Amino acid sequence: MNTATPKDLTITPRDRRFARGRVMQRWWLNNDPIATAFYNALSVTFPKGEGYFVDSVREFREGASPKLAAEIQAFVKQEVMHTREHVAFNRHVAEQGYDTKLLDRDVDKALALTNNRDPIAALAVTTALEHFTAMLAHELIANPKHLEGADEQARALWLWHAAEEIEHKGVAYDTWQHATQDWTRRKRWFVKSFVMIITTWQFFVGRARGMLGLLRQDGLTGPRVWARLGWYAFGNPGMARKVARVWLSYFLPGFHPWKHDDRALIRLAESDYEAAVLPKLTPAATA
Repeated sequence: MNTATPKDLTITPRDRRFARGRVMQRWWLNNDPIATAFYNALSVTFPKGEGYFVDSVREFREGASPKLAAEIQAFVKQEVMHTREHVAFNRHVAEQGYDTKLLDRDVDKALALTNNRDPIAALAVTTALEHFTAMLAHELIANPKHLEGADEQARALWLWHAAEEIEHKGVAYDTWQHATQDWTRRKRWFVKSFVMIITTWQFFVGRARGMLGLLRQDGLTGPRVWARLGWYAFGNPGMARKVARVWLSYFLPGFHPWKHDDRALIRLAESDYEAAVLPKLTPAATA
């Protein structure tokens, strides 16, 4: 199996907990309802989505190389902890009075598209969505503007999650290569590309509906609000616009997530976390 995953890469589950026993304000990101809705809508999708990722990758562990098998195990541990922390974060969203049933239904509907299909379909979806999470994670860490003015604990959660998404960004793809090793290159490219297009449509429609649904509960509706949300996503800070080129790279022959080695961002997020946390340790805790 050809892979561009660095041989010296170590995937390290970091067992951390955020925002326990404290209350965040309703609009926790720069007191901005648009920005807050953007991330709240993403967070609500994570627990079910990550459970789906874990199940789809586990399905193809048999016959994997020792290195890939170990990476799958570490991937699972990271995703389980991501789920735990976003369940806790989503509890905050609910406590602010937001009804997330619509978002949950959209996630269920999207994930159900692979029900009763060959397990390779779920793996193809996971591979596409892991590319999404990796490119969002890269941009989130690389550009501090995205989380500027955020609640400190919320910001720490998103940076921690982003760092681990970068770290394990090749696992689903390497599993996909392992599972389809008997396919022709043409078939592999066609299937993964087709699934990426469908997944992208589902992702954008679902997240837009979720964001607008949350904003509606803040009394924010109409074309002006839609324009503000569009500007936030595609203009400034423009997360969707800035990841467009990386999204397109998925369709190139020979694509692999680790052809862009951005491990320096993992270290950047870790150092940022340590700088925020370590000064707060009491002398007794550091003794």
